[in-house]
Amino acid sequence: MQMELKRLFDAWIAAVAAVVKAAILRIMPQRRVVLVMGDDDWFTVRFDPADGGAKLPAQPLRLGETGHDPMLDARWRAALRGSRVDIRMRPEQLLFREIDFPKQAADFLGGMVRAQIDRLTPWTASEAEFGMTQPVAIANDRIALTVAATSKQRIQPLVTLATRLGAASVAGLVEVPADAEPVCVFERELAHGGGVDLSRLLRLTLLGASLAAAASLLISTYAGSMLDAEQQDLQHRIAQRRAALRIDQGSGSARALLARRKQSSPSSVMVLEAISRVLPDTTYVTELRVEGDKMQVVGLTQDAPSLIKLLEQSPQFTRATFFAPTTRDPSDPGERFHIEAHVTAYFGSGS
Repeated sequence: MQMELKRLFDAWIAAVAAVVKAAILRIMPQRRVVLVMGDDDWFTVRFDPADGGAKLPAQPLRLGETGHDPMLDARWRAALRGSRVDIRMRPEQLLFREIDFPKQAADFLGGMVRAQIDRLTPWTASEAEFGMTQPVAIANDRIALTVAATSKQRIQPLVTLATRLGAASVAGLVEVPADAEPVCVFERELAHGGGVDLSRLLRLTLLGASLAAAASLLISTYAGSMLDAEQQDLQHRIAQRRAALRIDQGSGSARALLARRKQSSPSSVMVLEAISRVLPDTTYVTELRVEGDKMQVVGLTQDAPSLIKLLEQSPQFTRATFFAPTTRDPSDPGERFHIEAHVTAYFGSGS
């Protein structure tokens, strides 16, 4: 299971790298240099005719030479660095086989050729490098193509040469008779001379993103716990403050109630002063009681019913009435009255 996941991951990385590379080449086309193979391991170095870049005169190069060899022009060393090198191989260096398949196999030619490579060539599939021409239709709903193959051991010196020249990639091409386009036999990406290993870069990017995500998760968890602690402390302090405010408000309410009661409860002195202004001189007060807004007065007078009228006429008293019978004792100089009345808010400003 682990190996299968690794294989799928590698395949995904390779596919993404191919897409990224194609996008980069579309934006910044790669310089192409052609090495044409001659006799005795000699090459001719020249620019690809399709490359619209600067032109340099062709120069010979031997297989054993490197990019630092004095025989290689300094301008060519700079041009080769980071470029794509196409090596035009000689046809006699490869093995050609003509094969045919059913027309329905056109989408699977690569796999079908690789499955038969050990039958078509002296090498196994793991030892061979091969390319093929575009298929052409033949009779009986079949397609024909030409396979050009060689061994990996034979192309390794060419890869080494491109690496020493500082190329970013190398491909081996060969011309097949009666075919317009050369066949690509092998292709390699080289992490040298300005080339970028996109697969490795993608792996490092994914690793960096994973580490950044893990660090972000740890930081957010730590910050979240700190914020929770601060929030709980703040809520506790708010609750304490609210409780203190409720106590203060309760105390304030009690004080306000006392103040209102003081302002709304008439003073006994003021009630006595008001009665003294209302009652006639022939009336004597022997008892005065003030409870809330109610006043009760007991005393002696010559005409008790007239006192009710006098109190009613006063702005300080309302609803005056007798709360007990009026009596007359032979020893008293007048009638003993018992009157109660409601005191108005006039006395609210008293103290």
